[in-house]
Amino acid sequence: MTKKISIQQILLNQLHIPSDLLLKYKTLGLNEKEVMIILQLLRYLTDKNDFPTPYDISQHVTMDEQECANILRKLTQKNLLSIEQQENENHQLSEAYNLDPLWEKLFIKEEEVEVPQDDNQTAGSIFILFEQEFGRPLSPFEIEMINAWIDEDEIIPSLIKAGLRESVLMGKLNFKYIDRILREWKKKGIHTVDQARQATKNFHNKKNTKEAKTVKRDTSFYYNWLEGEE
Repeated sequence: MTKKISIQQILLNQLHIPSDLLLKYKTLGLNEKEVMIILQLLRYLTDKNDFPTPYDISQHVTMDEQECANILRKLTQKNLLSIEQQENENHQLSEAYNLDPLWEKLFIKEEEVEVPQDDNQTAGSIFILFEQEFGRPLSPFEIEMINAWIDEDEIIPSLIKAGLRESVLMGKLNFKYIDRILREWKKKGIHTVDQARQATKNFHNKKNTKEAKTVKRDTSFYYNWLEGEE
C-alpha cells in the first residue's frame, strides 16, 4: 500500500530564506560555503537548536568539522554572526548563535560614519593579529570579547592593539589582563594611542624611580613598542 503524502507536512517543513541573502551575499564579502553554513544555522535556529556544534553542522554539508568551525569563526569576525549568553529559569547559562547582525546589514541602511583609514584597516586585521600573538585560533568567546571592545566599549582598534602589545611585553598574554588594561585606560579617559603612550611612560618612569635605589636597569622596552604607533 502506497503511503499517502501529506502536502501540509511538506509545507510546514519549509525554510524561509530571505531573497536579499541570495542577491547580496557577495556585497557582504561572503562566499557560497559561508552562505551554506548560514542556511544551516538558520535551519537549526528554526528547529529550536540555538547552538549547534561544528560537528553537528558538518553532518549536513560537504565540509568537515574543522572547516565548519573556521567558517563560524570568520562569520563572527565579520560581524555577521554573534554569540550570546542565555539564562534559563533555573539560572543556568548557555550560549546561542544570533544572526541579527547579518539581517541588520541586509535590511537596515547604516548611517555613514567617518572612520580614520588606519583604524578601519586595523579593525579588519585585529583578529589575525591576536591569533598571531596567541599562536592559535581564537575561541568564540574571545572573538565576542574583541567585538565588545569595539562595538560596546567603543575602543578604537589601534588602542586595542596597544593593549595587546602591552600585555605581550609585560609577559601576561591573556584576555583578562588585556581587558584590565583597556578598562583602566577608559577609566582614566585615555582614548588614543598617543595618550596611552604617555600614560605608559609616566607609569614606568615612576616605577623605575622607586626601584633605582636598589637596582639600576633599562626598562625602556616596556613602552618602546608605542613609539611611532598610531
